[in-house]
Amino acid sequence: MDVAALLTSAGINVAICIVLVSLYSILRKQPANYCVYFGRMLSSGRVKRHDPHWYERFAPSPSWLLKAWETTEEEMLAAAGLDAVVLIRMVICSIRIFSIVAVVCIAFVLPVNYYGQKMEHKEVHLESLGVFTIENLHQRSRWLWVHCLSLYIISSATCALLYFEYKNITKRRLAHIAESASKPSHFTVLIRAIPQSPEQSYSETVSKYFTNYYAPSYVSHLMVYRDGFIQRLRNETERMCQAMKHVSSDLSCNPSLKSCTFCGPAATNSFQILANEADSVKTLELGELTLATTEEERPVAFVFFKSRYDALVVSEVLQTPNPMLWVADLAPEPHDVHWRNLRIPYRQLWMRRIATLVGAIAFMFVFLFPVAFVQGLTQLQTLSKNFPFLKDFLNRRNFVNQVITGYLPSVILVLFFYAVPPLMMYFSTLEGCVSRSLRKKSACIKILYFTIWNVFFVNILSGSVIRQLAVLSSVRDIPAQLAKLVPAQAGFFMTYCFTSGWAGLACEIMQPVGLIWNLIRKVIVKNKEDSYETLRFPYHTEIPRLLLFGLLGLTNSVIAPLIMPFLLIYFFFAYLVYKNQIINVYITKYESGGQYWPIFHNTTIFSLILSQVIALGFFGLKLSTVASGFTIPLILLTLLFSEYCRQRFAPIFQKYPAEILIAMDRADEVKGKMDEIHNNLKAAYSQIPSLSCSQESSKAGCSSPGSDQELPDSEQLKPEKESLKAEYIWAFQRSKSGHDLEVKSCPSASPNRYSPGFAEIYKRT
Repeated sequence: MDVAALLTSAGINVAICIVLVSLYSILRKQPANYCVYFGRMLSSGRVKRHDPHWYERFAPSPSWLLKAWETTEEEMLAAAGLDAVVLIRMVICSIRIFSIVAVVCIAFVLPVNYYGQKMEHKEVHLESLGVFTIENLHQRSRWLWVHCLSLYIISSATCALLYFEYKNITKRRLAHIAESASKPSHFTVLIRAIPQSPEQSYSETVSKYFTNYYAPSYVSHLMVYRDGFIQRLRNETERMCQAMKHVSSDLSCNPSLKSCTFCGPAATNSFQILANEADSVKTLELGELTLATTEEERPVAFVFFKSRYDALVVSEVLQTPNPMLWVADLAPEPHDVHWRNLRIPYRQLWMRRIATLVGAIAFMFVFLFPVAFVQGLTQLQTLSKNFPFLKDFLNRRNFVNQVITGYLPSVILVLFFYAVPPLMMYFSTLEGCVSRSLRKKSACIKILYFTIWNVFFVNILSGSVIRQLAVLSSVRDIPAQLAKLVPAQAGFFMTYCFTSGWAGLACEIMQPVGLIWNLIRKVIVKNKEDSYETLRFPYHTEIPRLLLFGLLGLTNSVIAPLIMPFLLIYFFFAYLVYKNQIINVYITKYESGGQYWPIFHNTTIFSLILSQVIALGFFGLKLSTVASGFTIPLILLTLLFSEYCRQRFAPIFQKYPAEILIAMDRADEVKGKMDEIHNNLKAAYSQIPSLSCSQESSKAGCSSPGSDQELPDSEQLKPEKESLKAEYIWAFQRSKSGHDLEVKSCPSASPNRYSPGFAEIYKRT
């Protein structure tokens, strides 16, 4: 690939980004689109309506950039939880690392590569990208020590920044555990694989077992029932309340019919007054649920204990000599429980994991075909030697050649990758994860492996086959072969950064799927209500993308440093886009407590070691014994640093410290909160939560959340405290003036109570 094709791809993607960001700055001001771009604000907050002037609504403005930039980490923590802060810290750490890498490589490595050989250089746009890579140096070049020294600086700076960030995130996680004093999961253990007894039910077996072995600390338990009547009752009640929420309060209760040409008269959205209460459906009280109504118990139970420390001990101890029985783990948060996977027998989990692993590997092999096709497009000049018609076509149309070789391959690969996240999320569901956060984390790891393998390794291997270069023959040849193949793919990696990075972030902020659905609902379906779907941040797709660009940056740092400015633009843009989306669009229903950070740390270390191995191979190809000798100790030191961090920080992200939990137990005992916590444990994990609109909202008709509010340029936004009555729905109450909307959030939409920092975000928005 030449510089002209690279500039063509960059120009197309810059134009796409400018258009999408400009459209976003306009569309976000339209009242009809608030449900798309301000889902978090709609789900919780109180807004005074203040529409912008007509000329402001249709003019692009960078105000959202300034608001995202001014939002602090404390405000992010109060608004979206620890996972959101960890994501932003990942972006900040990447910016710091690649700022140092860019300064070192652009100032020292790039000039050495460009003037590595005595040759007559063409104009910049006519140059080949190989001139800017380490390939341009001749063998035994004395300038290779610049690359070796730069590699030492990059490795030292990366390890230092990773250490301080790991230490900072660890402190934040410990503070997160200590501050979440009222979490019911700290007192609850999930017991699976309960042995079946012909003489008694599962519930009696659990009660007898824990009364016998944990009598001083055992409080009670709650069985999990099969998804039958309970789940249907829950779903129908939620659907009914959601439907009533969007019924306007001024609708008459008289039945009315509208005629239809084909079907006859059809009922409209109106209520029918019953003659007496006997005609209404009788309610089912929670106490009336028996095995007859719930169909059957499952060998799964939530067991509650008197203290956090007792629950921790039970979850860490092997209960019986048979590890496949009485399996105990700390329970996830109530809103994080994946109820459907609790019905899976524990003895099937290991088979499911193997099956999903085989399925993921098979999909990786299937994905070789689109990757090979993409590489064929990038190597049209090479393929034209065997196919003469391609040579004639490319020579006649230079611009088409630049588009096909520079822009089209990365676009095709990005489009194929849209099928990966749903499939990996399905695989993670089949594995039997008992919590939604664990399922998303598992999908994140699968997508990360899949992305690194296909975008990096498969691309360079398929490119080598097309160029008829030597294929890897032994493990000893891996560094040398990677040193040959990686510089040849530098152009494709840059164009992929444009398409998947820049344009991908622009599409993320535009929310095209939500925007199109909102348009269809209002124009075609003719739905006047501003209903909306609450979304969670897609950590499983954005973190692998962030780590992939980190891998590309580190592996190309001393090999092809021209990619550094483009990566820095991506990281700065990601910093603003992610903060804007977390504050305005996505709600936090559950989180993992910062457990994505070890994934970032380990992948960055892997990328750093891979870059050192590639540099070692290239120093060997260039016959530089001194540079090769100095690189081997660097690899060993990086491995030692990784092991130290794994021993020092990683266990904190896997287990809870007993010291902190005991201190929390003692503090609650002094304050007299233990009895209140114990009384609320069963209600927290009940499969039939209390589903009811508040009394005031029912009188008003449970109106829509987006009917009377303006979110950008708002004058007042004061978050209300959570309504404990609303468990799965929102209760909305119109004020007398008709301009203020009170949104009472439920624990599922906003698990943490509001703080002054959270209110400051809305005041500025």
